[in-house]
Amino acid sequence: MTVARAVIEALRAQGATVATGESLTGGLVCAALVDVPGASDVVRGGIVAYQAELKTVLLDVPAGLIADRGTVDPDVAAALARGARSRCAATYGVSTTGVAGPGPSEGKPEGTVYVAVAGPGDDTHVEELALDGDRDAVRRGAVAAALSALAGRLRREETDTGTR
Repeated sequence: MTVARAVIEALRAQGATVATGESLTGGLVCAALVDVPGASDVVRGGIVAYQAELKTVLLDVPAGLIADRGTVDPDVAAALARGARSRCAATYGVSTTGVAGPGPSEGKPEGTVYVAVAGPGDDTHVEELALDGDRDAVRRGAVAAALSALAGRLRREETDTGTR
């Protein structure tokens, strides 16, 4: 079973939904989820906000945060996930931001990636990754990390609430 399929099944079992707020991955996380048959039951949608201003306009990332820290930052990743969750009225929000390359950006080396999962109770978890490879490898790694982070969160939620 793929991680995306496991996520869709866990969301369905919990009666939960998900939305994505993506920068680095350009919609690939949402695409991986909707590749699973029946995803429409639990995937609310995805917002790709590649430019900094759209992170603010579409996903409510504070402009001051971006001005102070840039777009490749753990707090920006958290805000993207919370924004996706809020804007799409989903149970969970998942986000990606980072540097795919080639070369560094915003003073961060190529392969620097942040993925975040926001859930009920405004509980948001962010992971920092240092991925190797070319642009495509970094983006694919970010998708895998985002799906794994969401799957882990759903497993913890299942354990905590006794779902299933």
